[in-house]
Amino acid sequence: MRAPPRLDHGVIGNGRVLALVSPTTAIDWLCLPRFDSPSVFASILDREHGGRWRILARDREVTGRTSYLTNTNVLRTEVVDGDAAFEVIDFAPRIRRGPDVDVPLELVRLVRPLRGEPRITIDFAPRPDYGRGSGKLIPCEGGVEVEGAAGPIQMFTDIPRDYLGKEYALRRPHHFVLHYGRRAGAPTTSEVRWLLDETVSGWRAWVKTCALPTFAQEDVLRSALCLKLHAYHDTGAIIAAATTSIPEAMDTPRTWDYRYCWLRDAAFVVEAMRRLGYLNEGEQFIQFLRDVAEAGPLQPLYGIGGERDLEEIMLPHLAGFGGNGFVRIGNAAALQQQNDLNGELILCLQTLLTDPRLVVEDAQSFFALVRRLVEHAIEIAPKPDTSIWEFRSILRHYTFSRAMCWTAIDRGSLLARKFGQHDLADQWAAIAESERRAVLEGGYDRERGFFTQARDSKHADASNLLLPTLGIVDARDPRFLSTLDRYEQVLARRGLMLRYTNDDDFGETTSAFTICSFWWAEALALAGRLDDAIKVFEHVRKFANPLGLFSEDVDPSTGALLGNFPQAYTHVGLIHAAVTIAELLEARDGRARAWT
Repeated sequence: MRAPPRLDHGVIGNGRVLALVSPTTAIDWLCLPRFDSPSVFASILDREHGGRWRILARDREVTGRTSYLTNTNVLRTEVVDGDAAFEVIDFAPRIRRGPDVDVPLELVRLVRPLRGEPRITIDFAPRPDYGRGSGKLIPCEGGVEVEGAAGPIQMFTDIPRDYLGKEYALRRPHHFVLHYGRRAGAPTTSEVRWLLDETVSGWRAWVKTCALPTFAQEDVLRSALCLKLHAYHDTGAIIAAATTSIPEAMDTPRTWDYRYCWLRDAAFVVEAMRRLGYLNEGEQFIQFLRDVAEAGPLQPLYGIGGERDLEEIMLPHLAGFGGNGFVRIGNAAALQQQNDLNGELILCLQTLLTDPRLVVEDAQSFFALVRRLVEHAIEIAPKPDTSIWEFRSILRHYTFSRAMCWTAIDRGSLLARKFGQHDLADQWAAIAESERRAVLEGGYDRERGFFTQARDSKHADASNLLLPTLGIVDARDPRFLSTLDRYEQVLARRGLMLRYTNDDDFGETTSAFTICSFWWAEALALAGRLDDAIKVFEHVRKFANPLGLFSEDVDPSTGALLGNFPQAYTHVGLIHAAVTIAELLEARDGRARAWT
C-alpha cells in the first residue's frame, strides 16, 4: 500500500471562504463561491492538474514552518532559504460590524522579508472547475482575472503583473488578494494591513468568550476555532469537512465528499460549541433545520444552501490524493434511511430551546417540528436502516439507530411537557420506556459481553460507546463496563478505536475513525476510569497534525492521517471528551473552578 501525502496543512477561512495551506505555502484546496462549489485550487487531489498558488524560493518549492497567530485562524508560514528568509501571512478577512461580521469572498496573502534578500516566485496557477477550466490569466486593473471559473475571480497585487511567475527580489512586503465577484477597486496596502489587524482582533475577541474546560485547553481552543470555520455564514449550515475524496485508506475507493451539511454531524457540532458557551452557531443551525424541514421530508444531508439533490459522480480526470484515484463530488448518502437522525436533531433542539441563555422568540413554533420528528422516530424505530456509518447496501436493526429513536421519543416527551402538552408527554414517555427495553434487551449479547452492532449480530460497534451520554444506560452498569473491556480487545488497534471490524460494502476496514477514540476516552471517564480516560485522550491527541488539526481517520499501523480534513466530527469528539474529563476530574479532586 502506497504511503499517503502528509496532511500537515493549516486551514483558513471566515464562514464563506475555506482553504487549505501547505507548509510549502501552497494553497492546495479552495472552492468558490461556496464550500461545496467547484474547486479553484485542488492540487491536494492532483498535483499536476488540480491547480495551486504558492510562493517559491529561488524558483524552488521549500517547506516552511507554519503556526497560527495566537488565538486566531490567521496562518503564518516562515520560509528559510539559505541566508534569506521570508514569511507568508494567509487569512480570509473577518471584520466585526456591530453584532454581525463582514465576511467577503476574499483570501489575502501577505509576503514579507525577514532577513537577507529573498528571491521569490509567485506561482499562481488556478484550475477552476476541479481542474477542467483553463485557468488562463487575463490582465485587469490591479492584477489578473481567472478565465473559466463559474463567476468572476480576480487576483489583485501591488507588484507589477509582469513579475507574476518570474523570480524577483523581495525587498519590502507585498500583498495578494484573491476576490470572487466584482470588487469596488484594487485593495491598497493600508487596506490590506487594516484587514489583517481587524481579522486578528476579531478572532481574539471571539476566543475570549470561550468557556474553556480545565483540561486540554489549547486543544479545545484550536478545535473550537476549527469548528467555527465549518459553519456557513449565509445559511447556518455546518459542513462535515473542507474536502472531498481524501481516502479512509489508500488504494481503496473509500472516498467521499464531505463538503455538505450532515444534520447529525451539525447537531454534534452545535452541542460541542454550546458546551463552550457559543450559542450563535446553534441559533443559526436550527433556523437552517426548520427551513429544510419545511421544504420536504428530512434527509441525512443537504447542500449548504439547503439543496436536496447531491448526485454523486466520479471525476476520473483527477489523479486523487496521493494518486489514489476515486475522486467523487456529491454524496449518495443523501438518499439513505438513517434512523438515528431524529434523535440527534431532537437532542439539538432540546438543549437549545431549554438553555436559559438563549431567547427564541418563536420557540413554540418549533414544537410542530419536534412532534414530526418524534412521531417519525416512533414509526421507524423497529425498522432496519443503513446506520450511522452509512452502509450502502447493508440494512439491519442497528443498536445505535434504535437507541437514537429512543432518544428522540424520550427527549420529545420532555419538550412536550415544557410546552404544556402533558397528555402527549405521558404518551411518548410510555413509548420511550418500551423502546428502552427493546434496545437494552436486543442490543446486549450476554455471551460476548458487549452491546452489538445490530440485533442478532456478533459484531462490536464503537457508536455504542455513546449510549451512556444518551442516558439509555448508566456508564457504570455492568453491561456497559463489560462492553468497555471487550471493545478494547476487539476494536482497539495500537491505542486507537476502529468503528467496527466486520466487512462492509467495500470489504475490510483498517483505519481507526478518530472520533471513536475520543468517544472511548469519554466513556471511560463516565465509567469512573478517569486515569484510563486521560491515557487514551493523551494518546489520541498525538495524532493531530503540527497545527493541532485532525482528519477523519488514522492508519494505526503507521500513524498517518487519512480521510477528509479537517474533520469537524473529530474536533467535536475532542471537545466533548475534554469537557467531560475536566468536569469529572474537578469532582473527583474536590476542586472548585474559581482560583484553581
